[in-house]
Amino acid sequence: MNISNIPAEILKEVKRGTVIPAMPLALDANRKFDVKHQSALAKYYIDAGTGGIAVGVHSTQFEIRDPKINLFKPVLKHTADTIDSYAGSKGRSLLKIAGVCGKTPQAIPEAEYAVSCGFHACLLSLAALKDEPIDKIVSHCQKIADIMPVIGFYLQPAVGGKVLPFEFWRQFAEIKNVLAIKMAPFNRYQTFDVVRAVCEAGRENDITLYTGNDDNIVVDLLTEYKIVTTKGAKKIRIRGGLLGHFCVWTKSAVELMKEIHQITENNLPVPQSLLTKAIEVTDCNAALFDTANAFAGCIPGIHEVLRRQGLLKGIWCLNPHEVLSPGQSEELDRVCKSYPHLIDDEFVRSNLKHWLAE
Repeated sequence: MNISNIPAEILKEVKRGTVIPAMPLALDANRKFDVKHQSALAKYYIDAGTGGIAVGVHSTQFEIRDPKINLFKPVLKHTADTIDSYAGSKGRSLLKIAGVCGKTPQAIPEAEYAVSCGFHACLLSLAALKDEPIDKIVSHCQKIADIMPVIGFYLQPAVGGKVLPFEFWRQFAEIKNVLAIKMAPFNRYQTFDVVRAVCEAGRENDITLYTGNDDNIVVDLLTEYKIVTTKGAKKIRIRGGLLGHFCVWTKSAVELMKEIHQITENNLPVPQSLLTKAIEVTDCNAALFDTANAFAGCIPGIHEVLRRQGLLKGIWCLNPHEVLSPGQSEELDRVCKSYPHLIDDEFVRSNLKHWLAE
């Protein structure tokens, strides 16, 4: 499957920049797949106005690939079917992204299965290749790109990623079936390496940049880069966000993206109020992702917000040791009270019964 096979209306939305939540996994009290609430999450994201959904990624819990759990295929298939049926009933099409990870023998069948389910692209994790040389990592990426369009993923080292230098991204940008790159090193220097590499490769009009920098979401989306390359100066922007943060308070995230597009697409001055909002979003993320405890409670934090809204029945993870950190619930209380304009509780409340209907 190639980028040219992705429907034109979806490609247009991706290139403009959109909100793409990294979908969590719905479980019941027995830590079994909760199909009803998984469907409700997908419907929530669709009605909130997102341009895509990513599943099988970190927020969906990597343990779904454990043979004893065996949820990778069921979760991907169910989510793809729900997106197609529900979005289709609304006359909409969304970019369907499947997480693909592991070394090449694991990643190839994961990508092949994603294609069979109708996914348009994969978010390619390179965490399993962190000890491999650059040429081998590039070769791995090419093999997956031969199967389906790839979204590159720069994952921060603090949660298992590898520092990937400019030289890697310069070679990666040469791969023809690369749709986008999600930059999540939580590091401005490393983010700049990716931006510069794409421009040096002459792919700035082909590869769309997405932020995964949860500590800098709004500023990433507001910033225009001017990169001086060997072929002259080029301008480029980070267009959208593919984020775990966006899988909660999603309606508000979509409204924020609209506000940012209004400014960037019309070359308007950035108001001070939006820079203030940027810091508020970062503060929310600190509570959500449990930065005080080195991200230990990041998935339970997402679950807790969705549980409070009724979109999940509980905060259970496949790993029973993954729980909220001490004080994290109180931090979520604080940010919800401090920034009600970033919360979408009323939107969820008014639609929840419909989303949970069989």
